[in-house]
Amino acid sequence: MKLQLALDRLTREQCIQLTNETSESIDIIEVGTGVIKEYGMPIVREIRQLYSDKLILADMKTCDAGAHEAKQAFEAGADITTVMAFSSEATILDTLQVADNYKKRIMIDLLGVTSREKIAWLKKLNVDLVSLHIGKDQQQSGAKFDTSVFSLVKNVDMEVAVAGGIGIDTLPDVITEKPDIVIAGSAITKSQNPRETAAKMKKQIKQQD
Repeated sequence: MKLQLALDRLTREQCIQLTNETSESIDIIEVGTGVIKEYGMPIVREIRQLYSDKLILADMKTCDAGAHEAKQAFEAGADITTVMAFSSEATILDTLQVADNYKKRIMIDLLGVTSREKIAWLKKLNVDLVSLHIGKDQQQSGAKFDTSVFSLVKNVDMEVAVAGGIGIDTLPDVITEKPDIVIAGSAITKSQNPRETAAKMKKQIKQQD
């Protein structure tokens, strides 16, 4: 089980500082959508150069022009890039093909997905990595990560990441479902001691493994 640090709604300097502070505990560095929109591919390249030993995810949230955006992310140094589940079949297939060409991976973001039929459709397209995601706006409206969402991917041969307000208090319930990746953002980045919080979360994950 890997711990992914989501860097979003942050300055370049904050991204670098937070990654430095938590690097011993995290496995994947996520360059968030807002950060990419602010700084573009140069910040993905910079983080790639600074943290050559880490997996890097570019949270592009691609929904069209799939091949072009996947190439952008991979050529900047990302190991994984994200594509929205509501994208067309052509977009998803194009990104999967580019990922295969670059020996990289696509994570399909399941934001808003509520049916197992959609998961079955993605599986038929040979998607092998998805993210169960409670969005920031949903969280601000009171939604919390509920482990019942795992029912969407039960007995489906895919790797699963989980995201959406996960922190120290909610992590124990989440990790009992044994996702492949736990994504934590503000629980770490807004913590008074990001290094300590990341270390505590990593310790809990290791204990479950």
